[in-house]
Amino acid sequence: MNRNFKNASTLSLGFLALTLCLFALLARRTPAQSSDLRAMISDGMKPVVEELTPQIEQAIGRKLAIQFNSSKNLRTKIQAGEPFDVAILTADVLDDLAQQGKIASGTRAAISRTGMGVGVRAGAAKPDIATPDALKRTLLNAKSISFNPTGASAAPTYNIFTRLGITDAIKPKLVLDAEAGRPQMNVVDGKVDLVISLIPEIKFFPGVDLVGPMPAELQSYVNFSGGIAMSARDADAAKKLIQFLSGPAAAPVVKAKGMEPM
Repeated sequence: MNRNFKNASTLSLGFLALTLCLFALLARRTPAQSSDLRAMISDGMKPVVEELTPQIEQAIGRKLAIQFNSSKNLRTKIQAGEPFDVAILTADVLDDLAQQGKIASGTRAAISRTGMGVGVRAGAAKPDIATPDALKRTLLNAKSISFNPTGASAAPTYNIFTRLGITDAIKPKLVLDAEAGRPQMNVVDGKVDLVISLIPEIKFFPGVDLVGPMPAELQSYVNFSGGIAMSARDADAAKKLIQFLSGPAAAPVVKAKGMEPM
């Protein structure tokens, strides 16, 4: 009986020792996993960053843990205390965060800019938007129009309606959705006729065709900038990411995605 008890005790101690070793190994892995560079990146930059991710990770020596969303929604997350290392957002939102002490002083750098456009379901006839008058007719003839009310293009879109004098006529047609990508999906699903957004967010969205940019007289450009978090775990890697995106290696992809390097 005593011998059996001793054997059972020995097995229990061995199992406990093995369990402790496994916990120790997992604990050692945690820092490696948490060393990913946490990046909050505006949807407008998504096509560029997704294509360049392998090169970026090689350049900075870190894996990327990316949150894509509208700049305004990401600002809300940052203001609520969500941790991050680097942010690539619209310039106005990034400047606002810098004033709030969320972005380290002197780390802001311009990256790119892009204009606004109109999209339709892939394969659908493309309406005329080449001139302000043509755009006005197209908007008034559309049964429904979708865009993200929290996106960078929202304010310029409302401004276009005002300048064309069609704000009241357009209101019943609007299908507003703040979920990332949902306005484009509304077009893909046939729920709406037109989507208004930043050109890269239309041009590279599966199932959506870019009709074209807004007429020059009505075009607005959205600037994107990068900044390092005040509490960044690896400010050096964050700086390298910003330098890469604003440097010559990224410029061809930036241009190919409908943006202009700055």
